[in-house]
Amino acid sequence: EYFITALYFASARWGDGEGRYDYRAHADRLLHDVLHRESITGPTNRGEMTAVNLFDHDAKMVRFTPDVVNAAHTDASYHLPAFYEIWARVGPEADRAFWREAAQASRDYFVAAAHPDTGLTPDYGNFDGTPWAASWRPEAVDFRYDAWRSAMNWSTDWSWWRADPRQVELSNRLQAFFEAQGPDSYQSLYSLEGKPLGGGQTTGLVAMNATAGLAADHPRRLDFVRALWERPVPTGQYRYYDGMLHMMAMLHLGGRYRVWWPAGTAP
Repeated sequence: EYFITALYFASARWGDGEGRYDYRAHADRLLHDVLHRESITGPTNRGEMTAVNLFDHDAKMVRFTPDVVNAAHTDASYHLPAFYEIWARVGPEADRAFWREAAQASRDYFVAAAHPDTGLTPDYGNFDGTPWAASWRPEAVDFRYDAWRSAMNWSTDWSWWRADPRQVELSNRLQAFFEAQGPDSYQSLYSLEGKPLGGGQTTGLVAMNATAGLAADHPRRLDFVRALWERPVPTGQYRYYDGMLHMMAMLHLGGRYRVWWPAGTAP
């Protein structure tokens, strides 16, 4: 999803060249394949497996993974309606209606998946918004590492499109929960109902809670931004995840995470 969108933005920003620099052609090919790829079967390090496309045509949602065993599930942190709106405008014309519907499906999904009191979403989910306990990871019904990103996804969508006012309430609810947990002491892992499950306070979650301020309208949103600003840049063992989320949050909150439109395209 990120690669496709980045390629469309590269095309709009720098134009298309040949081979690897034919950004739009590569984006179109990838976007077609994630929706229309036929099933394939072959050997893997887990034995023979069959995989399908990356989006469920009926649910209009991104799959957790394309292998058929897990293809009927999703993950709230994979839903990127802000990107789907881009694809609905600049992607292959035959599929633009689908991506408009997918954007709305994801907006509805965030509302369904977020706990009504805490705003927390599970790591893994079913298409109806209920948590999914994967056989190899039953704790995926909780708010854990994947779920940190959900707030960034709905808040970016609000920041770019202002299409769903429910996202404002989602961010307010989530930030109110973490404020009540203690701005300097809230944990990284919780049950959806808000029971602390440990993990300490990590830069990755601090970063994602700050991005929720893109949609929040309560004054507390600035406290979450300041908390991110005061965090050091992650180093060491966990710099991959914490560091990536820290960098993305800085781009979002600094106004540098923006849409690049092809010439002549109306937002």
